[in-house]
Amino acid sequence: MGRAVANRSISTASLLRRGYDRWKIEIARSAAWSSATDSLCRRKPLFDVRGVTNFTNSSSQKSCRGVLQPECDLQAATSGSIGFSHIKVTRTAGLKTDGRPSFNPSCAMRDDGFTGRQTERLRIGGTPTTQLRKHGAALRTVRNFVSLDYGMNVLKDSVDTQSQSFKTNLKAMEELLVELRQHVEKVRLGGGTKAVERHKSRNKFLPRERIDNLLDPGAPFLELSQLAGHELYDEPLPSGGIVTGIGPIHGRLCMLVANDPTVKGGTYYPITVKKHLRAQEIAAQNHLPCIYLVDSGGANLPRQAEVFPDRDHFGRIFFNQAQMSEAGIPQIALVLGSCTAGGAYVPAMADESVIVKGNGTIFLAGPPLVKAATGEVVSAEDLGGATLHCSVSGVSDYFANDEMHALATGRKIVRNLHHAGITKQAMVNSAEATVREPLYPPEGLRGIIPADRRQSYDIRSVIAHLVDGSEFDEFKKLYGPTLVTGFARINGQPVGIVGNNGILFTESALKGAHFIQLCAQRHIPLIFLQNITGFMVGSRAEASGIAKAGAKMVMAVACAKVPKITIVVGGSYGAGNYGMCGRAYSPNFLFLWPNARISVMGGAQAAGVLAQVESDKRKREGKVWNSDEEEAFKDKVVAAYEREGNPYYASARLWDDGIIDPADTRQVLSLCLSASTKTAPQVSSYGVFRM
Repeated sequence: MGRAVANRSISTASLLRRGYDRWKIEIARSAAWSSATDSLCRRKPLFDVRGVTNFTNSSSQKSCRGVLQPECDLQAATSGSIGFSHIKVTRTAGLKTDGRPSFNPSCAMRDDGFTGRQTERLRIGGTPTTQLRKHGAALRTVRNFVSLDYGMNVLKDSVDTQSQSFKTNLKAMEELLVELRQHVEKVRLGGGTKAVERHKSRNKFLPRERIDNLLDPGAPFLELSQLAGHELYDEPLPSGGIVTGIGPIHGRLCMLVANDPTVKGGTYYPITVKKHLRAQEIAAQNHLPCIYLVDSGGANLPRQAEVFPDRDHFGRIFFNQAQMSEAGIPQIALVLGSCTAGGAYVPAMADESVIVKGNGTIFLAGPPLVKAATGEVVSAEDLGGATLHCSVSGVSDYFANDEMHALATGRKIVRNLHHAGITKQAMVNSAEATVREPLYPPEGLRGIIPADRRQSYDIRSVIAHLVDGSEFDEFKKLYGPTLVTGFARINGQPVGIVGNNGILFTESALKGAHFIQLCAQRHIPLIFLQNITGFMVGSRAEASGIAKAGAKMVMAVACAKVPKITIVVGGSYGAGNYGMCGRAYSPNFLFLWPNARISVMGGAQAAGVLAQVESDKRKREGKVWNSDEEEAFKDKVVAAYEREGNPYYASARLWDDGIIDPADTRQVLSLCLSASTKTAPQVSSYGVFRM
C-alpha cells in the first residue's frame, strides 16, 4: 500500500482557534421516558452526532456510563451535560460549511472518567441545529443541540478482542503478513544491487522513485500486482519487470506504468505483457489517464514465441493505446531510457510525449541492428535521441534536460488535461460525500479470520470494520442467511455489499441475484467479500433448483454494468467463485487477503474424487490398489492443490490485482471506488433468466 495519512492529536482550544464553536449536549429525562425506552437504547445505537467539538462535564453521576459506545449510546438519561476531555482528529477531505475550515475531521472522543470501552467516532463540521429528533416523546428538544439520527443500523462487532481465539487468529494472520512483507520488500529491490547501482550511475531514478516524484506530495499510491512473476520462471523477475498502479496527479487519478530496467533490461516477459495489459484494462474500464514511464529493451527475444505473435501479446499494448485515445482517455509517455523496436510505438502513439536528453532514445532498430542491416555506424543519441525527435522527427513533444524536468513536465501535462469521461454528477457526488470512519479499528480485521479455515465466522464483523460509521442497512436479512447483502457507504460513496456467510443455497443465490439487480438498476457499485466453498449439492438441493438459481446469480453478476470490486477474504472455491464475481467476471479490481485460497474445490475433496476415479480404473484393469498406495495418491493431490491454491501462486500469474493487508482494505476500497465511479452510468440489461 501507499502512504497512509496518520492520525494526530489536537486540543479543543486548537479547534476553537480554527473557527469551531463550543456546543453542549444536554439530555433530559421526560415524563414519557420508560423502561422500554431504556431497553431500546441498550440494544440499538441512537446518535449520529455532528457539529460537536467540546463537551463540559458538570455531572458526576455514573448512570451515563457508556454514552456513545456502539452497543449502547444511551443507557439512562440524566439532566446536565456529558463531559469529554480528549479529542483525537483524523484529517480528511471536506467542504467549507458556514465559513468553517476546509476539512471535516472525524473525531474519536473519550471521557477519561468513563470505564470499559470508551472510544467512539463522531463527526465534526456541518451546521448545528436546535432540533432533536424524538423517539416518541422520550426526549425533548434542548438548547444548542446537534441533529440526532435514530435510524442508524450500526453493526455491533461481536468479536471479543481479548479472547484466546482472537489472539490465535491474530497471531496466525500476523505470521502471514510477515511473509507477505518479506516478499514485497524483496521485489522492491528490483534487479539486485549491481543493476541498481549501474542504473543510478546514469542519473536515473528507480521506477518507484519516478512514480513518487510524479504523484501529488503525500498522496497514496495503490501498487497493483506487486508479486507478478513470483517463482514463475527459473530466474527471478521481481514484480514482473514492470511497476503499475493508481495515484493522483494534480488531484486526478491516473494509471502509471513504469518499466524497471534493472530487471532484465526492462524487457517484456510473458507475465510483463500480461501485467501491462491488465493495467490498460483497468484504465479503460475506469477512464483513467495512462502515464507510461518508458525505459525498456522491448520484447524478451529468447521468449519471443510467448510474447510476440498472439492476440494478447506485445502488440496488444499499442492496440489498447489507440482504442483508449479514441475513447478520450489520455495517453502520455515519458521516455526516460531506451525505447526500442515495437516499444517505440508507446511514445509514438501517445497523445503527448516527453523525452530526456542523453538517456531517452526512441528507435525501431538500435545501432547494432542498423549496422548489421545497412552498414551505417551511428550513435544511439544521433539515431533516436531527444534533440532528433523534438526538433526533426516530431515523435516527441517536450524536451527535458533530466528526469526531474521530465517528471515535472508530465505533471503539467496532467494538470492541463480535459475531463472527458468524468460526468458532472460524478463530480457533484464526490463533492457532497460525507465521510465517517468505522467504529472499529482496521487492525481488528487481522484477528477476525479463523486460523483454521474450517471454522466459520460472521462476515458482518468484517463489514463493520470497513464501512462508514459501521452502518449497514441489510437487505433480506432473514431470507437466504448464508449470503449477507446490504447497503452502506465507504469513504462517503454508496455501495452494495455481497458477503458470504456459508455455502450458497437456492435461497441465497436468488437473494444475491435480486440484490445485484437492484444495485445495477440504481447505479450503485458492488463490493464482493468472498469466502465461499461453493453452491450446495445433493438431491434436495438439485430438486430445489440450485442450478438455475445459481445461474441467475451468475447472470446478474455478469450483466451488472456497475463498478465491481472483489476482495477474497477466505476461500474461493468452484462455481461460488463465479457467483461472487471472480476474475472471469471482470471485476474492476480483485484483491486477496494473505489467507485466501483459490481452487476448483478443496484439496481433500479433490483427492477423494480423483482417488475414486483411479480406484474404479484399476478395478476395471484387474489391478490391486492397497490403502498405502491410495493414501500416497491422495497426499500428492492435496499437496498440489495446496501449492496451486496459495495466494502467491495466484498473484504470480495475475489472477488478482495484489495481496493486501486486511487492515488496508478500507483504504484500498476507497481508492478503487474513487477510480471506478467517474464514468457515466450504464444501463444494465439481462439475458433470459430460467424461471
